Amino acid sequence: MLPLVLSLALLSGSVTATPASAVAELRALETAYKGRIGVYAYDTATGNLITYRSGERFPFASTFKAVLAAAVLDKEPDILRKRIRYDQKDLQPHSPVTAKHVATGMTVAQLCEAAVTESDGTAANLLLRQIGGPKGLTRYFRGLHDPVSRLDRPEPGLNDWSPTDPRDSTTPAAMGRDLHALTLGGALDAGDRERLTGWLVGNRTGDRRIRAGLPASWKVGDKTGTAATYGATNDVAVVWPAKGGKPIIMAIYARRAGKNAAHDENVIAKTATIVARGLGKL
Repeated sequence: MLPLVLSLALLSGSVTATPASAVAELRALETAYKGRIGVYAYDTATGNLITYRSGERFPFASTFKAVLAAAVLDKEPDILRKRIRYDQKDLQPHSPVTAKHVATGMTVAQLCEAAVTESDGTAANLLLRQIGGPKGLTRYFRGLHDPVSRLDRPEPGLNDWSPTDPRDSTTPAAMGRDLHALTLGGALDAGDRERLTGWLVGNRTGDRRIRAGLPASWKVGDKTGTAATYGATNDVAVVWPAKGGKPIIMAIYARRAGKNAAHDENVIAKTATIVARGLGKL
């Protein structure tokens, strides 16, 4: 691993507080949504931040898979070529890619791509085994200087979350800083950073979330998450504004009060629009 270039260091410079207009918009959206919204957004061009409930815990859901892929990439140089065998009993409910390859198995590289671009649950569990399970991923978070994020259970159990349970959770600020270190900083070497970013940009589950709230000309690399409880709906992304603009990190988490509440992808898109406007990009 190369020495980390922590985004925490960036926060010690001249950072503009979240504009009052953005806070007001987020409060209004939160009221209409009838839940809680957590936001961390960092503009690398200006050093400005948009934060809202950024230190509150939210369930990871599948957003952890972005960091999981990074942890696997960081493990050893030749691991991507390793073929992993599995059988029918290993398949989880959402396994759109791995379900097609039970007979042949898949390489670690293919599993990483499936976990990030299709949120394949079986791929995630197979990858967790390569790094020591949920505890291994939590150790990786600590190596990123993240004392907050924790993974305790594999798929699908991690999605059964409750507001009083710290398991399988993060904060928007912690996840945003992790994503920054992995995609724009020095947490990975250049080749692995490029691979991870490519998988995020190739994600096929986020068209109605952060991407939907930004101009179509912007480039977005994201990882979504959808928990089984409290309508928890998430998206974390590295975003490049049009015409060569420097990237923006966004981590948006949302959840409702009722255990059986409905999911709402639109609240993520609307939050992304507010964030981009608050950063002066729209």
